[in-house]
Amino acid sequence: MGRPTRPILSRGRICTAALAIVDEEGLAELSMRKLARSLGVQVSSLYEHVKTKDDVLHEVADIIMASVDVSGFETGDWRHGVASWARSYRAALAAHPNIIPFLAYGPARRDVSLQRANTVHGGLVAGGWPPRYATMIGASTKYLVVGAALSSFAGGFDDDIEVYVGRYPHLAGAHRLREHADSIDPDSFDLALEMFLDGLTALHPRVGAPAQDSGTS
Repeated sequence: MGRPTRPILSRGRICTAALAIVDEEGLAELSMRKLARSLGVQVSSLYEHVKTKDDVLHEVADIIMASVDVSGFETGDWRHGVASWARSYRAALAAHPNIIPFLAYGPARRDVSLQRANTVHGGLVAGGWPPRYATMIGASTKYLVVGAALSSFAGGFDDDIEVYVGRYPHLAGAHRLREHADSIDPDSFDLALEMFLDGLTALHPRVGAPAQDSGTS
């Protein structure tokens, strides 16, 4: 018997192909028919491994979220935990901005996403934040990260100086923003994150409880 002419179909291959379509063409362009075509199989073959397009997207979302590092909370320092989580989260989303609208709905029943949410919330509570504040800090961090990853602020300006000359005197240098987006965008995110963390650090003594001792029950 000859060897198969193409790799055996699997959930992993399906999800990798789906992410490639979303990355290259956009979330709205993903369909089971297009996915099957990209893999060189019939649509019916996909349904032997996945139930629906949403099933595929949920698994793709877990693949992306698996790269988000929440180990910073293991140090017991909630500020370090939030900072490292937020930077890792932004990097993961910035690598795949087209799927952000799907991820923005929340973790649903995705195990990897829920595990990370559990670690973040637990780390904040262990750091002395009341549960309600821990929830709000998690949500606020998500808003900051998603907004930063969704688009480039610097890249949104036209690079033609004539657009700004005369009419927008305070934007005389805006034509140069696009070429410096690779540094302006992450630096701007870091500035916002540090200011956010400074505000939380100032708030913590007023609303927080003493950090939990991990050695106690």
